[in-house]
Amino acid sequence: MANIQDYFLQNKQTILEELMSWLRVPSISADPHYRDSVFRMADVVAESLRKAGAEHVRLLPTKGFPVVYGEKIVHPDAPTVIVYGHYDVQPPDPLELWINPPFEPQIRDEAPGFPGNIYARGAADDKGQVFIHVKALEWMLRHETLPCNVRFMIEGEEEVGSAHLPEFLEESKDLYQGDVFLISDTSLIANDIPSITVGLRGLAYMEVEVTGPRMDLHSGVYGGAVANPANVLCRMIASLHDHHGRITIPGFYDDVLELTPAERQALAEAPFDEEAYKKELGVQALWGEEGFTTPERSSIRPSLDVNGMWSGYIGEGAKTVLPSKAYAKISMRLVPNQDPEKIAELFARHFTAIAPPYVQVNVKPHHGGWPVVIPTDTPEYRAAECAMQETFGRKPVPVRGGGSIPIVALFERILGLKSVLMGFGLDSDAIHSPNERFGIYNLFKGIETVPAFYRHYARLKNS
Repeated sequence: MANIQDYFLQNKQTILEELMSWLRVPSISADPHYRDSVFRMADVVAESLRKAGAEHVRLLPTKGFPVVYGEKIVHPDAPTVIVYGHYDVQPPDPLELWINPPFEPQIRDEAPGFPGNIYARGAADDKGQVFIHVKALEWMLRHETLPCNVRFMIEGEEEVGSAHLPEFLEESKDLYQGDVFLISDTSLIANDIPSITVGLRGLAYMEVEVTGPRMDLHSGVYGGAVANPANVLCRMIASLHDHHGRITIPGFYDDVLELTPAERQALAEAPFDEEAYKKELGVQALWGEEGFTTPERSSIRPSLDVNGMWSGYIGEGAKTVLPSKAYAKISMRLVPNQDPEKIAELFARHFTAIAPPYVQVNVKPHHGGWPVVIPTDTPEYRAAECAMQETFGRKPVPVRGGGSIPIVALFERILGLKSVLMGFGLDSDAIHSPNERFGIYNLFKGIETVPAFYRHYARLKNS
């Protein structure tokens, strides 16, 4: 069999240049101003799939942005892997904090023995990781080593909750017949400690509006006599946690699945260096729900965070204004058994109830998603485990992730298929933040590992 390392050596620059062309497209699904760019990115992904050797490549319409489809059927009786990923990206704000413009990718951090990182929005989440699967397919087809059928489902609305995917899945059941979803939208513990994500938190995302006077007022004339909605909103948000770090919404924890001591001990086996963690984040101390470790707080426990706040005058200089309105976007990460619709309703009811009489409150739910737990005793999980042990030289550690991929639970509910979450990024890749990056080592290690997954999966399914 041809040596994949030789392939990398001969084609490294071409591969990097193609990924850079993906990263130059500002496919921001949350911002209507970038609508044309999101559609253009769908075309870019489709063209790369055709170039890699996929067949029947086309854009499948949804009520939002299209799903990119492609396939390669090697034999009707071979197992079928469905690759899921997304080509849309988060907004890049605040722009002034980027080292380089977010859609002008650059390679930085090169050092002896380290090929550097690609800095750009979408580099790790999720364009770089989708690109891994396209190039892995290309490698396998060029060297006639593809042992499984493969279908692609690359969507353009993951960053806004995949709102149109449930209907799409219902309408596309016949097209997406398969055995397992393979997803690379998660991370490794470290480059020398491979890991496979076996759980994801769910999500309930809300927007709140607090209104005081019917118009902005002069803070000198009215300050102290009229309630300031920004001040009120801050107090309301502060009340959503108690001094033990627990969320105060009545009923919020009613359905939380508590792990057994043995399950918590198993999760604690994953390496974690708290001092290195604080240093990487630039914080002096950590905070969270009492009685749980930092890894537990960010994986098996629910959370509530403000994602954005705005009110009044925020331009240069000073303007003495008492604002009419104040706003916040708030997300809640959920754990197994928590229903995102129920949590959204509990939040809306509570937030409205705690509003003082001198303001009015409006609560608007955005998107949500169910939490998931991935079994580790299946052929697909064992195939991922074998693949990573082969390419990284070490057995991967099962970990619970703190993020959300809303569509994963729907794959099981609508299509009856489990997923394997085999990501190649790092938690330090700054996804959703300025200076998002993806290691060139991780990119090529992913392209090496995915063919190994196919090989081991075909072996285990046929054994």
